[in-house]
Amino acid sequence: MTNVFTALLFLSVLIGAGGCRRQVPVASQPTQPSPRPTVDSSMATRPASPASDTTATAGKSVAKAIDAGVALVDFTYLTTRSRLSFKSPQQEIDNATVSIRMQKDSLIWLSISKLGIEGARVLISRDSVRILDKINRQYAVADYRTISQQFRFQLTFALLQAVLVGNLPLPDSPAQPVRAGPDTLLLRQTGGGTLIDNYVGEQNRKLTRLRIVQQVSNTMLRLDYQDFSALNAFLFPYTSQLLLDYKAAATGQPAQTQLTIRHNKVELVGESPGFPFSVPANYQRRP
Repeated sequence: MTNVFTALLFLSVLIGAGGCRRQVPVASQPTQPSPRPTVDSSMATRPASPASDTTATAGKSVAKAIDAGVALVDFTYLTTRSRLSFKSPQQEIDNATVSIRMQKDSLIWLSISKLGIEGARVLISRDSVRILDKINRQYAVADYRTISQQFRFQLTFALLQAVLVGNLPLPDSPAQPVRAGPDTLLLRQTGGGTLIDNYVGEQNRKLTRLRIVQQVSNTMLRLDYQDFSALNAFLFPYTSQLLLDYKAAATGQPAQTQLTIRHNKVELVGESPGFPFSVPANYQRRP
């Protein structure tokens, strides 16, 4: 694959992450999670930070993430207008414009532009990732197994979706809570040769950092969520920074990829925003 395809595949992976992911906090006397708010079409354009949510208490027993009261973002359709920076050993993208559209549990659509010119379009479904390279008039189709092999990191649609909105991808999996600081719980999960550390703020009950280590491949992914602001009844991270350390499949040498997304505008909508994606007849398919 060309460098741009590598970058886009990683963006699709995004962040934000693979088949393993955030976990939930546990409390010795679990508090009842806040009721899920109704999704509406109000728009958030980086309002002032909201008041803190109910503080969670620490505990020593294993519990499900959802039972720990971790605050999740619920939606039917979600759209964003964002800025993207990407850096890998072969490719660097600085401050590109990215439009993201999501249909919960179904589709993720991205349009990447620079200087007002759309250079690439990505459509992520539950079984594949499709990419249009409009600059070179090429397209590619890859399944999650292929992408996982390239980055030596297990990826799924559920993980990508959770990463983009700052939710727990495995909210029903058991986690062992460990005190990580005065205001932070570390929810640790293990299994299948994977170690997952989920850092949850006790004041806002939001995932603030995710660290996943796949021990066989010695691949490590770290994702930091920052700049939380109100989005309707939810708390949404407007900045996501991802770091992936892995061994390149082609050379076996250590490699690192960095990705930062800063959202300028995020909107929850009740109707489909549309997911236009078609391959022109004169485009060549990349192997």
